[in-house]
Amino acid sequence: MTMRGKRWMAVALAAPIALALSACGGGGGGGDAQQGGEGDGKLTVWAWDPAFNIYAMDEAAKIYQADHPDFEIEVVETSWDDLQTKLTTIAQAQQTDELPDIFLMQNNAFQKNVINYPDLFSDFGDSDVDFSEFPEAVVEYSTVDDLNYGVPFDNGTAVTALRTDVLEQAGYTVDDFTGITWDEFLTKGEDVLAKTGKPLLSGQAGSSDLIMMMLQSAGASLFDDEGNPTIVDNAALEKSIEVYTELVKSGVFVEVNSWDEYIASFVNEDVAGTINGVWILGSIQTAADQAGKWDITDLPKLDGVDGATNFSANGGSSWAITANADYDLAADFLNETFAGSTELYDTILPKSGALANWSPAGESDVYAEPHEFFSNQPVFQEVLEFGKQVPANNTGAYYYEGRDSVSAALTKIINGTDMSAALDEAQKAVEFAMQ
Repeated sequence: MTMRGKRWMAVALAAPIALALSACGGGGGGGDAQQGGEGDGKLTVWAWDPAFNIYAMDEAAKIYQADHPDFEIEVVETSWDDLQTKLTTIAQAQQTDELPDIFLMQNNAFQKNVINYPDLFSDFGDSDVDFSEFPEAVVEYSTVDDLNYGVPFDNGTAVTALRTDVLEQAGYTVDDFTGITWDEFLTKGEDVLAKTGKPLLSGQAGSSDLIMMMLQSAGASLFDDEGNPTIVDNAALEKSIEVYTELVKSGVFVEVNSWDEYIASFVNEDVAGTINGVWILGSIQTAADQAGKWDITDLPKLDGVDGATNFSANGGSSWAITANADYDLAADFLNETFAGSTELYDTILPKSGALANWSPAGESDVYAEPHEFFSNQPVFQEVLEFGKQVPANNTGAYYYEGRDSVSAALTKIINGTDMSAALDEAQKAVEFAMQ
């Protein structure tokens, strides 16, 4: 699961929130939500996180109402775990009439759900959405057999965020960490650690998040184009694990036991940076006393790996239209808002930090504004440029099984197990899950 998924997994399934647009923000509602497909000018939506995804959907609905005054939307707050369970149950029971019109889907889970439950989805072939206005790598997450099944929403483009004051103590600037390789990062990170006592990075022990970002930065994956696992004899994966192991052993990367400890590591100034999806900037900013002491740059790239770049992603989600939807209304709504409204992204960015995947949003003055917390740099505009350069890779229908198996292997390798043996075991575990 992506980090954003982990952050919101605990959100309980709430009662429907009726968002009739004449009442800004709406009021609570009881009972089951009205289902999609009724053609009455109203859409139902399943999504998680009131402060991020649901807030964005609410604002999108207000914008759409300007030209469609009778339009209404009803959102059922649904945690990602519950949403996945509901989709599975509906598919197995063949009760598609229980579906909403639109739901949010984790990018890394999109292909698996479309492949396993094709009867739940509508593709965007009959819509006016221009997918060329989204980064190719992001569009690929929700593309199956050359058909688009999702409109990308929140941006999972990865960034390296660093404490500029700590770097300065060691004689560096962020420019010294821009466009570099992982070997260079390790050398400079060791120097910063020696001079300041501050490791540059941290992460959860037993998590392969950084490994997955390294892989995608080279356009590599745990699966081939046919969806078969390629954990064994995968040069990019082996190099990524080697780099990770060196980072941990050198002390440049500190492993912690939980997500909360990870956040605390940079908020409490135990480490001087982090690498993650751009959404991590929201957590960084909770340390108000560190305003002006952070900046961002691109990621280090893998040395000696074909296709290696300084750009990657972690997380993100996309909007899907169900097979039971009022298709024309749902497709037009998404096209005019999440795939076509600078006003929407200008509205939601300052409050939620919901950075667009829709490339034209980057031309807005709001995205170009300097960010006081991050050394007065136009960080959101920079991230949009990073996003355009993220390589596409094949996540495969069994992405999570592959990711979890590599995470288990990584722990064993850190503790001394032979890499080849650990990865062979990981591949067999994925192959067993695919049977």
